[in-house]
Amino acid sequence: MFENRPDRDAEVVLLGRSNVGKSTLMREITGHQFNTGGKPGVTRSPNHYDWASEDFVVTDLPGFGFMSGVPGEQREQIKTNIVRYLEEHAPNVLAGVVVLDGKAAIDIIDRHTNEEEIPHTVELYHLLRELDIPAVLAVNKMDKVDDADERLDDVADRFGLLPPWKQWQDTIAPITAKQGQIEPLEQAVRAHLEAAKRDDLKKFF
Repeated sequence: MFENRPDRDAEVVLLGRSNVGKSTLMREITGHQFNTGGKPGVTRSPNHYDWASEDFVVTDLPGFGFMSGVPGEQREQIKTNIVRYLEEHAPNVLAGVVVLDGKAAIDIIDRHTNEEEIPHTVELYHLLRELDIPAVLAVNKMDKVDDADERLDDVADRFGLLPPWKQWQDTIAPITAKQGQIEPLEQAVRAHLEAAKRDDLKKFF
C-alpha cells in the first residue's frame, strides 16, 4: 500500500488523525479532488499528487487513530507504515504538516496523556523533529473555535512550544480548509521551502 510513491526528489507530507480534514486540505493545496468522507479512515494508503514538470510531490498519508470497522491490529499497522515511510523518505521531505482538528485536538491529547503514553499526534510531531523534517501544525476547523488565541496557545503548550503561539508562525498555522482559508499554512510551508533553498517550489503554496 505504501509502495506507490512517484520517483520524486522533493516532498511535502500531510499527517494526522482520521477525520481532521487532511484530504480536504490536500484538495485546497493541489486543486485536485480526492476521496473525502465523513467516515474516519477513508484514506488507507498514501495519496500522492505530483506535478509532471516538477521534481516534487505532495503526499496525504493515511489517518490513524479510531476508525469505525477497522480492527486495532490494522490501525497499528497503518501507524507503523507511516513511521517507516517518514524514516525512509526523510531526506526528501521538505515539510511535514501535522493536521489537527482545532475543536477536538486538545481534548484528544489530554485524554491520551499519561505516564506511559504520549498522544500519537505529539509523538509524530517529535518524530518529524528527530528526522530533521521541518514540522508545521495545521490547526484546522478554526471556524468552529470561539477562543482562537487561547486554543492555539494550548496547542503550542501541548507540543512543547512556549506560548504565545504567535511567535511560532512557521510552526502553528490556524486554517479552515473547507472554506479555503489556508493562507497561514501556505506561508509556513513557503518559509520552510525558502530555508531549503527551494524557491522554485513556492509557487505551489
